[in-house]
Amino acid sequence: WTQLRLGYRLGMCSILALWVAWDCVWGQFAKGEVSIGGRTAFPVFRGCFGLLAWHWFWGMSVYVWTRFRINYIYLFDFDPRLVDTPIDIFNDAVDETLVFFLCMLMYYKAGANDMPQWVPPGAYPMFLVLYTIKSLVFPWKIRKPLWMAIRQVLMSPLVSPTFFLTYVGDVFTSMVKVFQDLLWTACFVLSGDWLLSEAKHETSSRVHIWTESLLYKNIAIPLICLLPLWLRFNQCLRRYLDTGKRYPNLANAFKYAMSQSVTLFGAFHPLYLMHVQEEEKTISLVEDDDQDVENLIMATSRHSNLFQIFWMGLFIASSLYSFWWDVYMDWGLGRREDGFLGPRLMFPRRSYYFMVISADLVLRFMWVLTLIPPQSGKYILRKSLFGVTKYETNLMLIRIFSCKGAQFELPAYLSAISMTVELFRRTIWSFFRLEHEHRQNTEGFRRVNVVPLHFNTGHKHKYNERHWVGWKVLVEIVIVTSIVIAISAFSVIAAQRATHEVQLAHEAMSKADYL
Repeated sequence: WTQLRLGYRLGMCSILALWVAWDCVWGQFAKGEVSIGGRTAFPVFRGCFGLLAWHWFWGMSVYVWTRFRINYIYLFDFDPRLVDTPIDIFNDAVDETLVFFLCMLMYYKAGANDMPQWVPPGAYPMFLVLYTIKSLVFPWKIRKPLWMAIRQVLMSPLVSPTFFLTYVGDVFTSMVKVFQDLLWTACFVLSGDWLLSEAKHETSSRVHIWTESLLYKNIAIPLICLLPLWLRFNQCLRRYLDTGKRYPNLANAFKYAMSQSVTLFGAFHPLYLMHVQEEEKTISLVEDDDQDVENLIMATSRHSNLFQIFWMGLFIASSLYSFWWDVYMDWGLGRREDGFLGPRLMFPRRSYYFMVISADLVLRFMWVLTLIPPQSGKYILRKSLFGVTKYETNLMLIRIFSCKGAQFELPAYLSAISMTVELFRRTIWSFFRLEHEHRQNTEGFRRVNVVPLHFNTGHKHKYNERHWVGWKVLVEIVIVTSIVIAISAFSVIAAQRATHEVQLAHEAMSKADYL
């Protein structure tokens, strides 16, 4: 019954996702409406989607670790009584996904005037925010260890890091864009902008004024980008203080120091990357007094923006160093004596390892690919050095600066995709990171090197309790089916009424033209 419940809810999520995608595509191309990615509250949905995606990825991680007997409960020092099975995690995630797509669909239709606006459109993202907070906090007995771990990570380097705390710190470094959207969401809610209508958002210049403030642009956003790297950097230093081992702790700290340098150089333009080549053309207009002829002489010189070149080189070096650390140190692979893999592999196929190594290299350089713009553009800035007439002088210089390259800004939906891809990369990384920690006590987090194999039946045994799971699932199916039928009927009626109004307006315009 549990699998049946999960299956039909996954089907509902798929239908809602197709519905949202169809309405956005059809509304944009057929009616000229703004898609969901262009709506004012889209960063709210993107931030909540980042948390939701990680919930799904965490369930995937638990399933893989359980399937291949990687004892994550022992490695993370979890309480076995508080650990959810993969089915339980997926059930919670699918409920959250249903709420997410329903809120997105209602918000889009309310903004497109496809449904009566009994409540402001901003109420739907506000409800999603409240539901997300509820899901992060309750049930408190299950969520409490996570929040305790987050508190200890934020206190770095005052707290000695455990293996689970370093794992949480690594996950935080992959959630920088999620944290940026959560900051935007907090400002959106606290400023009261969610109470405004879509028309007000489009016409008023006083909406989202906090995004242009010095505190938000130049302080809060750079701090959000730097904080996860800074916390992980402090964990490495504290680990060096506790163990006295320079390697690998200081080498790992150097990796995060390089990443912080990249973030600092690009902190004030996190959404676009521009490579500038400055071309200087000097045009000399010389008057020949003997022949009364003006000669045009042009000289060209090129300059490169050294700042951008240095930043690009630092970015590539940091990405390569992080990739090497992933493969050689975190996963224990790349050993020549083991066929460029590692000893005592726990996953069944050697091809899995080579595929993941290749994927990690590509995903590490996903951001570097944004340096190559899809379109090349030019803009010309003409600056007159001497605006004088030929009666005053026989020389006029015009300098033309031509910046070749392009500004490339990720659209809102592509930012969501890149955010999800990075979370997926971190999930794949965690599969092999725990496998390596299970095989070898890599950094001395445990006193013994032996880790018992993980056996799990997938069931929680609760005695002296009677659960009518089957009847609950059947009743839920009947209720959900009734709601879907009612919503479908309402949508058909609303669509027919809108079509009738369009026909009446068209007939009225035809009569007016005839008269």
